[in-house]
Amino acid sequence: MANVVVVGAQWGDEGKGKIVDWLSERADVIARFQGGHNAGHTLVIGKEVFKLHALPSGVVRGGKLSVIGNGVVLDPWHLIAEIATVEAQGVSITPENLMIAENTPLILPVHGELDRAREEAATRGTKIGTTGRGIGPAYEDKVGRRSVRVADLADDRTLEARVDRALQHHNPLRKGLGIDQIDRDALIAKLHEIAPKILPYAAPVWRVLAEKRKAGKRILFEGAQGALLDIDFGTYPFVTSSNVIAGQAATGVGLGPTAIDYVLGIVKAYTTRVGEGPFPSELHDKEGQRLGERGNEFGTTTGRKRRCGWFDAALLRQTCATSGITGICLTKLDVLDGFEKIKICVAYDMDGERLDYLPMAAEEQARCLPIYEEIDGWSEKTGGARTWADLPAAAIKYVRRVEELIECPVALVSTSPEREDTILVTDPFAD
Repeated sequence: MANVVVVGAQWGDEGKGKIVDWLSERADVIARFQGGHNAGHTLVIGKEVFKLHALPSGVVRGGKLSVIGNGVVLDPWHLIAEIATVEAQGVSITPENLMIAENTPLILPVHGELDRAREEAATRGTKIGTTGRGIGPAYEDKVGRRSVRVADLADDRTLEARVDRALQHHNPLRKGLGIDQIDRDALIAKLHEIAPKILPYAAPVWRVLAEKRKAGKRILFEGAQGALLDIDFGTYPFVTSSNVIAGQAATGVGLGPTAIDYVLGIVKAYTTRVGEGPFPSELHDKEGQRLGERGNEFGTTTGRKRRCGWFDAALLRQTCATSGITGICLTKLDVLDGFEKIKICVAYDMDGERLDYLPMAAEEQARCLPIYEEIDGWSEKTGGARTWADLPAAAIKYVRRVEELIECPVALVSTSPEREDTILVTDPFAD
């Protein structure tokens, strides 16, 4: 038995959905451990394209248990709408194949309103680039001990007490931002309406997973976003509101750290970022535009154009350490087809000093310039490759050089959005 954590090792959008789906064939349980519906996973199953935001990627595979853990903040209205969309595509979702942790905090309409109002009020240069879906304010309420959680939907008295506590905090904030006060009765009515649609999925997830583990079942832990957006180890303050790194996988579902056997980091063969924040290897030229066009770099959730740049090995070495990554999956290798020369950022120059990591201070990050190593590209096609023999020698050389620079082995290589276009080097689920 082996339990595997999948984390994005850059700024998100690395292709986690496809890889989680690919690995889910070997897993018995797929558990989402953090984030909200601000992150999107695109899965291509035959001719069907699934765009998931709140649901774990494993729901599209029959015979698997999908779990939304307590580390997630959940918009119940979005979840029910997403379930309806997926079922319209032929996937059955029931309490037998989807469970939600009873202690999962809910994203309420007030959270999205506050999120958007803050972003609109922020001056240029201080905007975080939030999706405006309420994830940040929901996490704030969680740590402020004023969340409405899934279990609260089952008891009217508890639910009303939770709403009253939240309003004591939110109404003064809204007054300062010029937003109307919250209609308490209308909010409670909305929660009463959604409760019978959510409660059938509620379960003591920590207990279910502990039993699955004792029975020798394989658990696949799925994260959202990327490690460089981690609230502690990301490019703060341009980060998400939760811990994204692999250590969160255990806390986010209610298991101990000994439940984790393998950490797979998902990494693009180049680097992208959505929204604000530092990006040392970003390209503002034709090569950056070419990467974006060939990689179809638009956010699954927001549709926003992604910023593109060369592969940053210094950052990857950093996230491999903070997430304890065992092996990486290198995705979108085919996007680099046809580049005569390819650059890799190996370190940074900060005022004449060479750094092999990105410092935490925002002011220092802004002064870091990329130091590049250049290697030969390839003209042959790698798209659709499924074995090492299908790859040109120069592409293999690129992969091997990435391994050396990030000090972590490549376990898989993805060469297209198609599920089967994956080269397996090391099976993360191998006992």
